[in-house]
Amino acid sequence: MATTDSARPEPTPEPRVSERRAPSVVRTDDGRRIAYATYGPPTGDPLVFLHGTPGSRRLGALLEPSARANDVRVIAPDRPGYGRSSPKPGRTIADAAASVRPVLDDAGAERAPLVAFSGGAPYALSTAATLGERVTGVDLLAGATPPSFTEDAPAVQRLLTGLASATPSVLGALFRGQAWVAGRADPSFVVGQYAADADAVPADAAATVKADFLAAFERHRSGAVTEFRVAGGDWGIDLGAVDVPVRLWHGTADANVPIAGARRLVEALPTADLRTLDGADHLGTLLRAAPEALARPR
Repeated sequence: MATTDSARPEPTPEPRVSERRAPSVVRTDDGRRIAYATYGPPTGDPLVFLHGTPGSRRLGALLEPSARANDVRVIAPDRPGYGRSSPKPGRTIADAAASVRPVLDDAGAERAPLVAFSGGAPYALSTAATLGERVTGVDLLAGATPPSFTEDAPAVQRLLTGLASATPSVLGALFRGQAWVAGRADPSFVVGQYAADADAVPADAAATVKADFLAAFERHRSGAVTEFRVAGGDWGIDLGAVDVPVRLWHGTADANVPIAGARRLVEALPTADLRTLDGADHLGTLLRAAPEALARPR
């Protein structure tokens, strides 16, 4: 394992955050829709970006500058039950590849690396374990860790996981209310869930994070409810089957996913190493690590 340090005033006008075009939509064999957006040069090397929990394809816009600098075409899908992707009742982490494979096919990508943020981490590892012939590498940016590796899960995470298991309708209503407030509030309302100092996050990045949160719930809430429930139990992943290079990028000040869990996870992955980012919080890890993650040789 290698380790590298690497009365409220009126809100100010927000930068415009819009998709350049409507997301692409692919139909699965069971009739579901999976929506995805692309960022960076259309002819660049393909890379799949998996958003957090909750999240959507819109978060991929944060990778646009790095994608252009590295000639990378970022393919960012909405997982089932998020954004414009259909829900998939009964889905698990172990069947993540069933939603990634159709996107790779539709985008004309035979093989690609995976980059995942936060709650996207288990789905990246699951895809690498079961669809390894099409995955060239995995980068986990502030990635979630298995419950068995996490002794100090934040209270908010424990609450959401408990609600998802015991009273999913209540959690769905909570997300509906959050989305309503977020749509009318300054981006700091959303950014504050991921950053220690929301005011320190660049305005364009903050606006993208808000747009991502709103897109996550634009049609459904089942995606987030399902993911909080399944992430709180056994992930069902054979970590030993992940035989591509894995890099974990984790901030030492991450309050959402404490770094201790990442240290345990890297020891369980045979091909992984940990890159620590001194002083970085949850969102800060994504912003700081993305340029190097996208520079991975392909």
